[in-house]
Amino acid sequence: MSDSSDAEKTEAASPKRLEQAREEGDIPRSREVATFTVLMAAGVGLWTFGDGLVRQLNSALVSGLTLDQEQIFNSNVLLQRVALDIGRVLLACLPLGLALMFVAVISPILIGGWLFSAKAFVPKFSKLNPINGISNMFSKNALVELFKAIGKAVVVGVVAWMVMMKQQDAVIGLAVEPLRLGTTHMLNMLGSSFLYIVGALGLIALIDAPYQLWHYADKLKMTRQEVIQESKESDGNPQIKGKIRQLQREMARRRMMADVPTADVVVTNPTHYAVALKYNDGMRGAPKVIAKGTDETAAKIREIARENKVIMLEAPALARALYKHAEIGDEIPATLYAAVAEVLAYVFQLRMYSKGGAPRPTEPKVLDVPPELDPHNPAYVDKFGNKPNLDNGAPA
Repeated sequence: MSDSSDAEKTEAASPKRLEQAREEGDIPRSREVATFTVLMAAGVGLWTFGDGLVRQLNSALVSGLTLDQEQIFNSNVLLQRVALDIGRVLLACLPLGLALMFVAVISPILIGGWLFSAKAFVPKFSKLNPINGISNMFSKNALVELFKAIGKAVVVGVVAWMVMMKQQDAVIGLAVEPLRLGTTHMLNMLGSSFLYIVGALGLIALIDAPYQLWHYADKLKMTRQEVIQESKESDGNPQIKGKIRQLQREMARRRMMADVPTADVVVTNPTHYAVALKYNDGMRGAPKVIAKGTDETAAKIREIARENKVIMLEAPALARALYKHAEIGDEIPATLYAAVAEVLAYVFQLRMYSKGGAPRPTEPKVLDVPPELDPHNPAYVDKFGNKPNLDNGAPA
């Protein structure tokens, strides 16, 4: 069952999954890279500070083995001398120690970066399960670690043998060299040999670093179901979100319908489109669209308009242009000012007529609607440069 589950993990880890892993202290790490950087720093440090370190240690050794009568018979003086010699040794080793400490702290940046996680200190009793321990011994990762250990042993052994063969004559020659010169020569050979061997470990580190990154990414892979579940937890269930959007649209529709009785005029198509306009005389700004819709919504707007005795005017081109280019609550486009002004003039004259103070106005039949604003005019071009398909059964 676990094999089939692992086989299904084909999706890369999500940012949330990676963040959870970091919080638990699980990040990519390469022991080979850390070992290589620390050993290389030690080699370079010995090469750089070696001469001064040897002189200080030699001086401390000579001082420690040189005793006068006062030191022999006075323990306090002897202890002070020993403490002084220990301080000299520690001071001599301080530059090398600081360099190694700095590299040990900086090396995690190379892979995984710094991380401090309190969860990593929480004991996990599942790790004490002997069955899990036995299964880990025969896991793919354990096999890789075995091959790495064998590879390190082979590489280090081969490089060490090559270095020894190259320097065997020099090693034999140390026996006939003066003590001080021979000691310096021997330390130089040891330092160079150490750097060669550590350099060989660098080959292992170069292989291990990308492998650890790949292994970490592969370990955190997710199944498609896990990705879907995480998306639901993060963004919400799509069905619930769809229901919320539906409720929001319904509430917006109800608010829109509630504004229809306050409209000055409803421009219709006459059956497929309906746009309700309102103009507050005395206020700055152009007339606004307070409701619009097609088909069933348009029929509902017309019904409410009839019930509330709102004037309706059939102007197909203007209705389509207003529906296409003006949103609810927005002012009408400036290019439709002339056409809408003519409509509103008719509406105000009709009101005066209904009060008995003016003759009945003539209903406007031809309005100044730019052809490029009418979606059902061949001259219309949308914002994407597309012309309308007038044969697709769209409402006219």
